[in-house]
Amino acid sequence: MFIMKETMKALRMHAPYDFRYEDVPVPEIDDDEILVKIEGCGICAGDVKTYHGGVRVWGTTPENRYIEAPVIGGHEFVGRVVKYGKNVTGVKEGDRMVSEQMVPCGECRFCKAGYYSMCHRHYIYGFKKDAQGGFAEYMKFSKEGIHHKIPEGLTLEQAVLIEPLACAMHAVERAKIQHNDVVVISGLGAIGLGMVSVARKQQPRLIVGLDLRQKRLDKALKCGADIVLNPMEVNIGEEIRKLTDGYGCDVYIEASGSEKSVLQGMDAIRFCGRYVQFGVFPKAITVDWNDIGDGKEIEIYGAHLGPYCYEPVMKSILDGSIYTEGLISHTFKLEDWEKAFEVAEKDPDAFKVMLVP
Repeated sequence: MFIMKETMKALRMHAPYDFRYEDVPVPEIDDDEILVKIEGCGICAGDVKTYHGGVRVWGTTPENRYIEAPVIGGHEFVGRVVKYGKNVTGVKEGDRMVSEQMVPCGECRFCKAGYYSMCHRHYIYGFKKDAQGGFAEYMKFSKEGIHHKIPEGLTLEQAVLIEPLACAMHAVERAKIQHNDVVVISGLGAIGLGMVSVARKQQPRLIVGLDLRQKRLDKALKCGADIVLNPMEVNIGEEIRKLTDGYGCDVYIEASGSEKSVLQGMDAIRFCGRYVQFGVFPKAITVDWNDIGDGKEIEIYGAHLGPYCYEPVMKSILDGSIYTEGLISHTFKLEDWEKAFEVAEKDPDAFKVMLVP
């Protein structure tokens, strides 16, 4: 039987460069909510950018700030149910669960049309006071959230990858990959590598992975890439044209959040190609939009979060069609979060770093 603690340890974001491992009250739940004991929570590249004051989160003025600090961060979490409200059905203590990163309002035009990941209110766990995250001992799943039970056949490491791999799956879906396509995926962190696995399920003609780190290039081959290239060693546009009779790639998925990667993609993509932007930039970038319209008539797609992808991702991990071995490269105790963030940002051997309470 769960014995309620009054306080717990959590990593709260107060301001840029001001994250604190501190005591906070254990969340209280109402009749429609679920309390879970966190088993693990991954560090997203967005968490690192938040630490460094990324304008997408902190804004440029208090009026356009997204984050409601102080708040417990972390949106790549997995937990086991320890308590739930009387109106919650189909759940029991001990169930391992995940809640999708968006907490939709259910009332806006986007939610009502089924585009809940673009909810106008836009509450993402780990950034809002009413949607505290998983960098903590315990976490509350909102009654408005979309929750999933996790099969016991998944390891903790695999379970923590569900959220980032759902993002990967959604981005690949946005690309509308066909069997004769040459697909380029730029940025081979855990999500980019997940994109390689998901794209391989579509059986395109060729998958090319791009990254600056050799270990990531090697891992991409295991995930299903046919060719890997380092942009520091070759001209990517020229190499892609050599592979495509001079035309360029059909699909370019940008997963690095690098301005150079965008420019590289605009060069490498063919006329009427499909470009998907997933990576998040620390600041505004500059691109020649003539390439999009008058130059190549490119189709541009954005990819945000992982709607409708959690269940397919879990199934794909279980059947082995999404490669997960070694994608959790480092694990740290929550109290050692500073070292963990440093490794996530700077270690060339890092893919995904996990924090455990």
